[in-house]
Order: sequence, then structure tokens, then C-alpha cells
Amino acid sequence: MAVKTTTMEPPGEGGVLSRPVGWWTNLRTFLIEVRNELKRVSWPSRKEVYATTLVVILVSIFFGMYLWGVDMILSHAVQWVFRQFGGVA
Repeated sequence: MAVKTTTMEPPGEGGVLSRPVGWWTNLRTFLIEVRNELKRVSWPSRKEVYATTLVVILVSIFFGMYLWGVDMILSHAVQWVFRQFGGVA
């Protein structure tokens, strides 16, 4: 039975465990890059977050009421059709 030895392979080749410490280095590099990217993000102000949250809530209420109204109209229309043509409603 042949024993597989670990060799230094270029990144992207080999299995996950091809280098025992490689995953720790990769994780550290990833976290450093994430931190650097988060520093470049333009975060909204509290006022902007409040305004957009308010818009989302109001639009949700509006469309909820609109769809409720459409549902009520269609429900009454279907009941009327069943009553007119002898269905059980």
C-alpha cells in the first residue's frame, strides 16, 4: 500500500487538508479582506435608515389593504356567480 506524502502545491490544487496550517492562513486572510471591504462601505445615516424603513412600512400597509380590497371584491363576485347559477355558496 502506497503512502501519500504532503507536498507544497500551488493554491487551488490538492485537497482541503493538503497543508495542515493552510486553512488557518486562508481564514485569517479572508477575515482581513472582509474587514478592509467593510471599511470601504458607505453606511447610511440613522436618518436615511429611518426614512427608508418608514417607506417600506407604509408601502406594505398600502399594498396589504389594496390586495385585501381586491380579494373582497373577487370573493363577492364569485359568491354572486354561484348564487345566480345555482351553486352552493
